[in-house]
Amino acid sequence: MAGPIDPDVRQRGATRRTALGLILGAPLLGACAGGQSALTGAQPASGPQQPSQSLGTGQIKVGLILPLSASGNAGVAAQSMRNAAEMALAEFQNPNLQLLVKDDAGTAQGAQQGAQQALDEGAEIVLGPLFAASVPAAAQLTRARGIPMIAFSTDSSVAGRGVYLLSFLPESDVTRIVDYASGIGKRSFAALLPENAYGNVVEAAFKQEVSRKGGRIVAFERYGADRGAAVRNVAQALPSADALFLADDGDVVVGVADALTAAGANLRRVQLLGTGLWDSPRVFASATMQGGLYAAPDPAGFRAFSGRYSARYGQQPVRTATLAYDAVALTAALARTQGAQKFSAEVLTNPSGFAGIDGLFRFRADGTNQRGLAVMRVASGGGQPVAGSPKSFGA
Repeated sequence: MAGPIDPDVRQRGATRRTALGLILGAPLLGACAGGQSALTGAQPASGPQQPSQSLGTGQIKVGLILPLSASGNAGVAAQSMRNAAEMALAEFQNPNLQLLVKDDAGTAQGAQQGAQQALDEGAEIVLGPLFAASVPAAAQLTRARGIPMIAFSTDSSVAGRGVYLLSFLPESDVTRIVDYASGIGKRSFAALLPENAYGNVVEAAFKQEVSRKGGRIVAFERYGADRGAAVRNVAQALPSADALFLADDGDVVVGVADALTAAGANLRRVQLLGTGLWDSPRVFASATMQGGLYAAPDPAGFRAFSGRYSARYGQQPVRTATLAYDAVALTAALARTQGAQKFSAEVLTNPSGFAGIDGLFRFRADGTNQRGLAVMRVASGGGQPVAGSPKSFGA
């Protein structure tokens, strides 16, 4: 997916990755399935924002912007991510970092205020915010100062110069699963996708990747609240396809598959394909979905991370907690190994990538990321790996 890599750059990248592997490899254990965060925004809680916190006593200051006082799931996720950031500092031996934790309350204004405070206090890089609407607001300030940002949004449209997304982007899921399906001989694809923002992103990636692999799309439909016509059209065309791509969350995708069966489609004769949103008990419990394949991080690492987190904090982490952990551990590793250029674009976009809890990842120059994902098979007991995540991105 990346362009040609200059040999000198590749060699420098390999050296950097070796250093990072030694630092990140042990505590940064692998991944869970999963894909996009369900968090899309939050309303600020009533009352004043929480006071600023700092974690660590190192010389290199790092801003960390999270919606700590936001209501509902957003605040819960933010606290879990803050804990994971603290855990990364504790598990990284003597990091020379001080995290400047800022509460944006889940708003763009709060994110801008938090970024301003962090920059005024000497932050050399900013981690966060979490929500797409908050990223551009904070990025206005970081770009003006020439300070890079590693944000956690899953909306690739907010990535760009100096703003890198460390998140689970749907494009990576689509690329991996279509590539795998093509590798096992699937050439004719049908697709049934939701009529929403997620569906828009997935549609573009799906069409691009099928074309790139030399496949053809024999049926393509989008559905809204009434999916009857779309389901019937795909069901009628399905005999001409050898793979069917369904991309929606667990509850919805099972309903779509059942509707296709009710419309006369024989889903046993096509290979079902999906994204990390399939990592759901509802999908695993569905007889219709058994044998379906989806792309996701290898689950072994998240299990190990979750065990350590639970032992430390007495509760389970949210899925996005690994993003905060990886961001802090990466920042600490670069600070230790890369000297004055530690947070430069050249270092952050190293084509060899970095090894984190959720496996291999690398930032592209446009601020989006590429992840080394596994391919999982739906089974009644949960997802079963059928193709492991890559150990390198190669040339």
